Amino acid sequence: MGAHFSMHCNPNVKPITSSPGSPILMTEPLIELRGVSKAFGDRVILDAVDLKIYRGEALVIIGPSGTGKSTILRIIAGLLAPDAGEIYVQGHRRQGLIEDASDPIGIGMVFQQAALFDSLTVDENVGFLLYEHSRLPQRQIQELVNQRLEMVGLGGIGDRYPDQLSGGMRKRVSFARAIMANPDDPTATPEVLLYDEPTAGLDPIASTVIEDLVRQLQRAEAGCSTYVVVTHQQSTIRRTADRVLMLHQGKIQWEGTIYEMDTTDNPLIRQFLSGDINGPIQVTG
Repeated sequence: MGAHFSMHCNPNVKPITSSPGSPILMTEPLIELRGVSKAFGDRVILDAVDLKIYRGEALVIIGPSGTGKSTILRIIAGLLAPDAGEIYVQGHRRQGLIEDASDPIGIGMVFQQAALFDSLTVDENVGFLLYEHSRLPQRQIQELVNQRLEMVGLGGIGDRYPDQLSGGMRKRVSFARAIMANPDDPTATPEVLLYDEPTAGLDPIASTVIEDLVRQLQRAEAGCSTYVVVTHQQSTIRRTADRVLMLHQGKIQWEGTIYEMDTTDNPLIRQFLSGDINGPIQVTG
């Protein structure tokens, strides 16, 4: 099932179709942003953004640096409050941040820098929330941790520390942590995963491993069928996206499939993919 994005103000946005002339049938979105805006000081990052994400969506958000891609992920995750607008999770309006009230579904986030605790082992990092906030016996938590590490191809490394791992392995440990489930609390089991630059800083081979893993976790029985990726990497866009959305100057400027991305004459997309310094995207830094 594809996602639909409400972008009434932009003529570059077309209705989503699964094939030429065939509209996608919509159901209730898992997550919906209505008129979401965010500014830091005088700088507007998001400007009345409307967005719907449906179950099974593999959405990749692209755009120049500083255009609000990571900001929108943090708002979706409930880690950052918008200045204006509404957020709905499975039809329920979110009030405040995730720490104020639980969402009806779990939303996991994989941070760009992996965000592992250096003083904890891999086992302790992956099972951190369960060790700290559940009543599960230690043996059961360790079994759950081992299952998740096996899912990301890292079985048998639970006793290592983050500084003993490569960059790609640290990323995969953060994936395992993001998909941890609490059998006693189904709402804590993530149904949506948010990936912030999952292949940043990795070599092409390590990036391919991570890109394949994103798709594998979407299909896995204990994985998450719905995800949103923020990335600059073309290989990551092409290997993980069903739909691509471009943010620029605080607004959703374009959306479509990979095929549509390759064939559109939209000047923002053409400049972003080519890396040309001449075009509507202003070069900064």
